[in-house]
Amino acid sequence: MRRFVKGVVCAIGLTLAAPAFAETDIKFALDWKFEGPSAPYFVAIDKGFYKAEGLNVTIDSGPGSVAGIARVAAGTYPLGFFDINSLVKFHDQNPDKGVKAVMMVYDTPPFAIVTLAKTGITKPKDLEGKILGAPAPDGAYAQWKAFVKENAIDASKVTVENVGFPVREPMLADGKVDAITGFSFSSYFNLLQKGIKPEDVKVMLMADYGLVLYGNAVIVNEAFAKANPAAVAGFVRATIKGIIYTVANPEDAIKSVMKRNETGDEKVELARLKMAIKDNIATEWVTKNGVGGIDRDRMNKSIDQIAVTYDFKNKQPVAVDIFTDEFLPPAAERKLK
Repeated sequence: MRRFVKGVVCAIGLTLAAPAFAETDIKFALDWKFEGPSAPYFVAIDKGFYKAEGLNVTIDSGPGSVAGIARVAAGTYPLGFFDINSLVKFHDQNPDKGVKAVMMVYDTPPFAIVTLAKTGITKPKDLEGKILGAPAPDGAYAQWKAFVKENAIDASKVTVENVGFPVREPMLADGKVDAITGFSFSSYFNLLQKGIKPEDVKVMLMADYGLVLYGNAVIVNEAFAKANPAAVAGFVRATIKGIIYTVANPEDAIKSVMKRNETGDEKVELARLKMAIKDNIATEWVTKNGVGGIDRDRMNKSIDQIAVTYDFKNKQPVAVDIFTDEFLPPAAERKLK
């Protein structure tokens, strides 16, 4: 695995406290649509956090939390927001492509199995004999094999149907599949919008059933980071400010999303954002240790868990190969308010 050269560390030490060069353009790729959980990035634009770092940031929607990693690896986007577990596999499959996580956002991943009360599915083993709708590029489905292993599911008894993102929740609502994989805060509210009653939507968070994995992180093209360490540090610092503000002021933060999603329902997106804050972002660990970092022992355990169902072609990586804290500001600046 490639590592950042020592010179980068020195450069960051000299520039971490100073803004990046004025008007550095950065294209940032989200994993998905402009929905509630994307509020921190738009807040960082609207509140001038990126501008204060000398950055001109533009944000695009993405194809899912897995497929977009290749966009960062190719340099199409120097920075993006994607699943760190899929990044572990990407590193193994593409050892010549330099991509690394620089900031954790979803301390607890929103990976979930979502079903309806009428199916009778209340625990993982109940999926046996059922049809599971799962988009191939879905970040939650990427963890399916580990979920199967941890819960002793006989995968041969589960029919997995590859479905598209747009039809995933409608197929569940119509009874064409018995359960789906997805991000909890996406599938839950999408089903409510299909007329399903809240009490009839059942969400099994994979984190509650044996997975110690992390979720989505900000990842960077390493060549860009080596050439622009101050810009990356500035982006991370401003994004953390966006998260801290969003956690403290979700009702105001959601307005930054709705300015860019005129067809969305503000009440739904605010509820979606609050769910993500509660379950995925402002966790007990983050409240204690600050936004953006990781527990290296847990990360190593998560990689061990990935290895249970994924055969590494190269040497199994460790936390330092996947995540660097070199661009994070001091912990005191990352505390939630």
